[in-house]
Amino acid sequence: MSFKPRLDSGIVLAIIVLAVFVAALGLSSCGGSGSTSTNPDPAPAPPFSPGNVAVLTYHNDNARTGQNLNETILTASSVNSSNFGKIGTLPVIGLVDAEPLYVPNLIINGAPHNVVFVATEHDLVYAFDADTFVQLWQASVTAGESPSDKRNCDQVTPEIGVTSTPVIDLSAGPNGTIFLVAMSKDSGGHYHQRLHALDLVTHAELDGGPREIQATYPNLRGQTTFDPGEYEERSGLLLLNGVIYLSWTSHCDVGNYTGWVMGYRESTLQQTSVLNVTPNGSGGAIWMAGAGLAADSAGNIYFLDANGTFDTPVNSSGLPPNGDYGNAFIKLARASNNLAVADYFAPHDTVANSAADRDLGSGGALVLPDLKDKSGATRHLAVGAGKVNIGGQTFIFVVNRDSMGKFSASNDHAIYQETAAGLEGGTGVYAMPAYFSNTVYYGAVDDNLKAFSILNARLVTPAASESGTSFGYPGATPSISANGTSSGIVWAVEAARTGVLHAYDATNLANELYNSNQAGTRDQFPNNKFITPIIANGKVYVGTSNAVVAFGLLNKSASFSAGHL
Repeated sequence: MSFKPRLDSGIVLAIIVLAVFVAALGLSSCGGSGSTSTNPDPAPAPPFSPGNVAVLTYHNDNARTGQNLNETILTASSVNSSNFGKIGTLPVIGLVDAEPLYVPNLIINGAPHNVVFVATEHDLVYAFDADTFVQLWQASVTAGESPSDKRNCDQVTPEIGVTSTPVIDLSAGPNGTIFLVAMSKDSGGHYHQRLHALDLVTHAELDGGPREIQATYPNLRGQTTFDPGEYEERSGLLLLNGVIYLSWTSHCDVGNYTGWVMGYRESTLQQTSVLNVTPNGSGGAIWMAGAGLAADSAGNIYFLDANGTFDTPVNSSGLPPNGDYGNAFIKLARASNNLAVADYFAPHDTVANSAADRDLGSGGALVLPDLKDKSGATRHLAVGAGKVNIGGQTFIFVVNRDSMGKFSASNDHAIYQETAAGLEGGTGVYAMPAYFSNTVYYGAVDDNLKAFSILNARLVTPAASESGTSFGYPGATPSISANGTSSGIVWAVEAARTGVLHAYDATNLANELYNSNQAGTRDQFPNNKFITPIIANGKVYVGTSNAVVAFGLLNKSASFSAGHL
């Protein structure tokens, strides 16, 4: 017996509604009036997928661990060249030296979006839909001026605009606020550094911004004055207890520069504090390969200072008598409504290292979580490394944040731990480490990416595992994705002729899960020098010389070209 299937009226109506809904999505996927697309037949946008994580600051948190512990989509079994790859490009004007940031579930133009925020060296800030890659808005922060020229230095070229990673406060302003520093040049040839506060939805300037960066600091000659043309805000911004902290580096080693740190109240953009860590000397710039100033839960700030004046001999309190802390691991605290050096560590040969340009300041500082030593005592530690090396191996310095060790001209015995038995290559660290599951990950120049286990509150050397790939200059700053303590993946970008995104098993770096060369040219992207990837809601975002490239699961993503709303 044969029969023909019959659809009742309810099912027919449901099919019609579904067809209309899908068609509407297809019509809206490229944006509204004035949008453009290079894809003549774009795929329909997937339904909005609420994000479960925000990346609001450099390397995910103020400790600068680089870990996203809420990633449930990307796993060791799903990340491979068959299932994972490049799924979209977010085109911009200017180098993307700042790490992109990510805000989930933001209402823009009346609809919810997961949003990627991108700042560029052309003094432009963008908001993109993180799932469809449509541009939501674009804002210029040059105030009618132009980005700065390269200032006789090829480190950031051909122009300098927004170099440092901004910071976002979702509770600031009517819709949340992104804070950033932009460098520009006016028609009279004068240089400016300005702090901006932009509304996340309307990109309007908030809190009376932008704020012109100006500062003086007392010294033995009277005072030293901040010259905006001599400096670049490279280190990521730090938001701590309602204050935005900025730190400054030089253009190459050009000019008469010193080491500045400043604080600005986020609600008013009024300057709250100024500190110069080499006020009576020279040098002491704060580079850290773009890593942000780090902070602990007690509100102390940590960073690695570059080569510069360090006063010897120190006084009876172990402090440089003229207040010059060049080439040191520094802890700052608030004192009398201003910033002050609360503690520090400097190697016994710090002066000789500065003279030879073997400084600490090429790498970033990481605040470790509380750890138990073998006696059961809780240790409060931080870790950092730079160009200080001996015999081709780079020192890793682990400091006790409660007593960092200060300076001795004869030895480094007062430091908590100092090891040169792990990082090789001879050039040093020009990157930021990451932390996950009792392990510190380092990518030194001309060295393999390495994982150092922590046992009894001490780094164990040699490394527990390392990648098969050696990373050339400037090494690699790894980022971590995991679902709690499981499914850990270490992500790192290799700055080769073509940029290469690598993914490694966090428990064994010898197990490479994926790299963007494995599928031929499909996943390749332009190189940029200092790249810190971010991972959010099943996607990895990588800044390049002219875009942010998005990677994700291929079978869960449609192909989109960026449009405009």
